[in-house]
Amino acid sequence: MQNLQKMLPKFSIALAVVFVVTVGYLLTRGNTVNVEAEKVSRSELVEAVYATGYVEAVNIASLSSETSGTVRSVSALEGQRVKKGQTVIVFDSKQPGLSVDEARAAVGEAQAIVKDNTLKLERNRMLLKDGAIARQQLDEAQRNSSQSFEVLRQKQIQLKSREDDLKKLSVVAPFDGILTLQNVKAGDFVKANTEVATVTDPTGYMVTVEVDELDVPRLKTGMAAVIAFDSMPEKRFQATVSRIVPQTDRVTKTSRVYLKLDESVPAVQGGMTATANIIYNTRKGALLVRKSSVFEEERRTYVWKIEKGRLKKQPVRTGDSDLTYVEVLSGLAPGDIVATSPQEKFREGMEARLVNGKKGKS
Repeated sequence: MQNLQKMLPKFSIALAVVFVVTVGYLLTRGNTVNVEAEKVSRSELVEAVYATGYVEAVNIASLSSETSGTVRSVSALEGQRVKKGQTVIVFDSKQPGLSVDEARAAVGEAQAIVKDNTLKLERNRMLLKDGAIARQQLDEAQRNSSQSFEVLRQKQIQLKSREDDLKKLSVVAPFDGILTLQNVKAGDFVKANTEVATVTDPTGYMVTVEVDELDVPRLKTGMAAVIAFDSMPEKRFQATVSRIVPQTDRVTKTSRVYLKLDESVPAVQGGMTATANIIYNTRKGALLVRKSSVFEEERRTYVWKIEKGRLKKQPVRTGDSDLTYVEVLSGLAPGDIVATSPQEKFREGMEARLVNGKKGKS
C-alpha cells in the first residue's frame, strides 16, 4: 500500500506532462495550415477580349426552288461532294420545255424572214442603180429589213426568257463543295422560293463571335486572336480579326465580329462552338499574381502573403488583368510569396506549410 502511495505522485506528474504536450501539439497544429503559393514576378500582361461563337464557312450557298413543281430526281445527297455546275435537283414540268421549243421555232422563222428581206434589199439596191425601180421601192425594202431584224431580236429575247424558265427546273451547285443540306426527295411537291439544298465550301472557315458592346471599341481589324474549339479543347489556333459589324443587337447588347483562321483546320466544320480571346494590348514588365490569389473584404483588396513562414493579410491595389493573372500596382514586390488558393480558415499569423507550389508566370 505504501509503495502504491509512493508511485501515485509519479504517475500524476507523467500524466500532467503528457497532457501539456498533447495540448501544446494540438494548439500548434491548429495554427499551421498547408498553403499553395508562388512567387510574385514581373512578366508580360496580355489583355484580351473574351467572346463565344461558332464556326461558319467562308463560302456557303442556300439553294432555293425558282418554280413550283414536283421533284423528278435528286442526284446528290447530304454529305456528298458536288462540282460547280452539277445538277443537284430536277423538277418535273413539261410546259417550260414546250415553251422553249416554240420560242426556238419562232426564232428560226424570224431568221428566215431576215435572210429573205436582206436579199430583197440588196437586189433592190442593184435595180435602183440600173434605174429599173423607183426610190420608194428601195425605201420599202429597207423598212422591211429593219423591221425583220427587230422582230428577230424580240424573238431571241423571248427564247432566252423561255430557256431561263427551263433552267429553273434544275437546282445547280454554284461552286465545288459539300451538300450540308438536302431536304427533298423524288415525288415531293415544292413551292417556289423554298430552300431545298445548301452547298458549303469546306476549304475555308471563319469563326463568328458576339462581343459585348463595352469591349467593341477596343477592337480593330487585323488584331490577333486565339481560338479554342469545344470539340478540341486541348488545342489552340491562331486567327485574325477580319470584320467588325458596326451594329449592336438591342437585346443581347453585343456586336458580331468575324475571325479568320490563319491556317486551315482539317477537323473543323460549320456550326461548331468556339471561344476566342482577341488580344488588344500587351504590356511587358507588369507585376503579376494569379487572380485566384486576390480576395476582397470590406471593399478592400488583399492577398495572403507568406512572410517569415507565417500568413500576413496584405492589402494590394490591382490594375489590368488577363484570363489568369492580374497586375499588382502596389502592396507587393517581385519575389514576395503569396497564397494562390486562399481559404476561409486562414488567419493572420498562422504558420504556413508550403505545398505544391505553382510556378509563377515567366
